[in-house]
Amino acid sequence: MASRVIVHIDMNCFYASVEQVFDVSLKGKPIAIAGNPKERRGIIITCSYEARAFGVKTTMTVYEAKKLCPELLILPPDFERYRHASKQFFKLLREYTELVEPVSIDESYMDISELSTKRHAMEIVEEIQQRIYTELQLPCSLGVAPNKFLAKTASDMKKPMGITVLRKRDVPEKLWPLPVIAMHGVGKKTANKLATIGVTTIEQLAKVESHKVRQLLGINGERLKEKANGEDRREVDPNSIYDTKSVGNSTTLPRDETDYEALQLIIQKLSAKVAERLKAKRLAGTTVTVYIRDADWHNQTRSKSLKNAIVGEAEIFEIAWSLFTKHWDDAPVRLLGVTVSNVTDQQHITQQLGLFDYEEQIKDEPIVELMQQLERKFGKEVIKRGIAAPTQGKYQANTSFSKDFLDDLKE
Repeated sequence: MASRVIVHIDMNCFYASVEQVFDVSLKGKPIAIAGNPKERRGIIITCSYEARAFGVKTTMTVYEAKKLCPELLILPPDFERYRHASKQFFKLLREYTELVEPVSIDESYMDISELSTKRHAMEIVEEIQQRIYTELQLPCSLGVAPNKFLAKTASDMKKPMGITVLRKRDVPEKLWPLPVIAMHGVGKKTANKLATIGVTTIEQLAKVESHKVRQLLGINGERLKEKANGEDRREVDPNSIYDTKSVGNSTTLPRDETDYEALQLIIQKLSAKVAERLKAKRLAGTTVTVYIRDADWHNQTRSKSLKNAIVGEAEIFEIAWSLFTKHWDDAPVRLLGVTVSNVTDQQHITQQLGLFDYEEQIKDEPIVELMQQLERKFGKEVIKRGIAAPTQGKYQANTSFSKDFLDDLKE
């Protein structure tokens, strides 16, 4: 690790751990954070290690979890509480270096390469873990490696309160014997595709001919092959929190739904939430996607890309509802989602003049010309269209909270 020392910090059972800090009587008890247990959306978000000992897992229904652990204490999520703890966590990390890349509310990368030239890397890592535990009373696991992929892999190897070092020379012994689905970035669909060319282990992926995996998975296939060989050139990027790629919202329905008007209302509400979050982030996007999961857990994803970026609730709903009605096969619906992707800052959108909207947009030409003159004289951003309203209600969409919290770190 002479060139780079990358650390991946993963908070252990974060929501449950925060609850145990807030209420010390919960320490040592099996607890789980979940939605309303009276509705089907009562899914386990996370649980303590005491609950995991009984076989309770994330995404399990409250009913299933209670069967495994009758003494399980179910708590509703308190997102403001988790948000506060997360801000303290990232504040502590930044005391060591500005090269901190938040990934989610409870996960981050750090580059301590420069710092480790003055102090031993393991001394720094052990100190970080102990400070998080003593000052915040929260457990975490850390992975130490020469790149992000190996650091992320290492942090999963020992939980809770583990510290694992993973070097490139360790890859053949520690990673290659594992099934390919154990790799970060490989899901069930990708694993099934790789199996069609005889790749079922990480070693086979590391040694497969590049042209085969490229033909099967494109550029992502080549990147996965590199990672299987312990290679990853990505830098720790503190500015990645500004790189929002999509804004979406989804909901699991209280019961399997087939009523046309009820489904329309749900998609309308989802579109409204997406529009609200786009406006709060001052973003607009050119692709609308609808997710449909039926009662038998069959998933459909349908998208439409547009010439001009959109942000309004009415526009999003019109496209989302059109996609739904075109592709819904009348099967009872269990889950619905709406997402706007390929997003960009609203201030940087360039509208393409169409045949029918040209006359409307040309009215702005004198204003545009004046703005250009002012920018040439005084510089960019000297004048802007409208006034940027303060963001409000950033955390109302709980399904996207683990990413929305990143807005705090931009302030």
